[in-house]
Formats: sequence, structure tokens, C-alpha cells
Amino acid sequence: MKTLSITLLISIFSLTLFNSNGQVDESQLGGWYMYFFNTSHEKSKIGFQGDVQYRNWNIAGDLEQLLLRGGVTFKPDNANIKFTLGYGNITTGTFGEESSTTNESRIYQEALFPTKIGERFYLNHRLRYEQRFIEEQTLRTRYRYNLFVNVALNQKEMKQKTIYLALYDEVFINGKGLLGQQIFDRNRAYIALGYVLKKGMKIQLGIMNQTTNTVNKNQLQLSFHHAF
Repeated sequence: MKTLSITLLISIFSLTLFNSNGQVDESQLGGWYMYFFNTSHEKSKIGFQGDVQYRNWNIAGDLEQLLLRGGVTFKPDNANIKFTLGYGNITTGTFGEESSTTNESRIYQEALFPTKIGERFYLNHRLRYEQRFIEEQTLRTRYRYNLFVNVALNQKEMKQKTIYLALYDEVFINGKGLLGQQIFDRNRAYIALGYVLKKGMKIQLGIMNQTTNTVNKNQLQLSFHHAF
């Protein structure tokens, strides 16, 4: 009986240690640093877009993800919409001192269509469908919808020296994937202040709250947006 009790205590201790080692600290502010770019030409329907994102579990140093993504865009005539076919490579780290990583290749298709309400409210709707190839896993798919809202504050138009309020909310829905996987994947809600440096160049600083089925965590976000 004594031996059984000792064995049981060791098992419980080991299980607790194992679970706590990879447990994400929700109270710790993360840091996401991002560069977004897109190109377009008046005489061509074809362009390019992409982004580089360095995401940390903390402000800096504890890698959450390194995301490299780019795609070819197409804008049809007489339609205020842009379609993209793209590819992304994502390296995902483990929270804490553990240094192991997981690699993912991702193909995506998206549609982006802007709208405007009044003189100061600039909206963008983005629909994205992803096919995710994560190492040692079967093919997973995901649907995403994002509503972006920029509100010009000190000027009516989004031109040089405009200060603006930037908001978005994005919901992620799982499609084909792991057995028993829940439909809801995550939600991201964001608020920031932005500044238009000049035509085609903006910078934003804000906070994004990401909610999954297991974690609710805030991320500091610093992003640079470049259109040329």
C-alpha cells in the first residue's frame, strides 16, 4: 500500500509538472511586430501583397510565431473588390523556455472589398479560406472573416498627417481537420491609434485580444502598412 501511494504521488507530481511546463501565461502581454505591403498599378489588374510578422509570447524574445506570407492579387474591371491567391510559411514556437518549433505551410484564397460610411469611416471586409499543412498532421482547413474599421480623427480624409482610430474583429472557423476538432477556432478583437506618414504609408500601435477555446490573451501590436 505504501509503495502504491508513493507511486501515485509521483505520478500526480509528474503530470502537474508536465502540464504547467507548456501552459500559456494569459496575464503576460505578448508582442506582435508586423509589416504589411501591397502593390497595385492603374494599368494592370495584377498586383502583389504580403506580410511579415514576428510574434512573441512576451514583449520580445519568446517566439510564438514567425509568419512569412505573400500572394498574387487580381482586381476585376468595374468592381470594387480584390482577390488574392497566396502562400504562407509559419514557424510556431512553444511558450516558455522550451525551444521546440513546428512548421506549417499554408495556401490561402481571399476576397477584400472596401466600403465607406459618411466622411470619416473607412471599412474593409475580408473573407479568407486556408488550407493548412502542419508537420506530422493531416490537412486542416479554416475560414476567416475580418471587419476592419478606420475612423479619421483630425481630418476627414485618410491623407498625410491624419490620426485615426483603427479597429477590427476577426473570427476563425475550422473546416476539415483533426478528429474531434471544435468548429470555433479563435477570435481577435483589436483597437489602436494610427498615423498616416504619407500616401501609402501608415503606422499603428494598439492592443489585440485573442480568445481561443483554452486561452484569452492580450498582445501589443506595432504594425507598418505600405502600399506602393
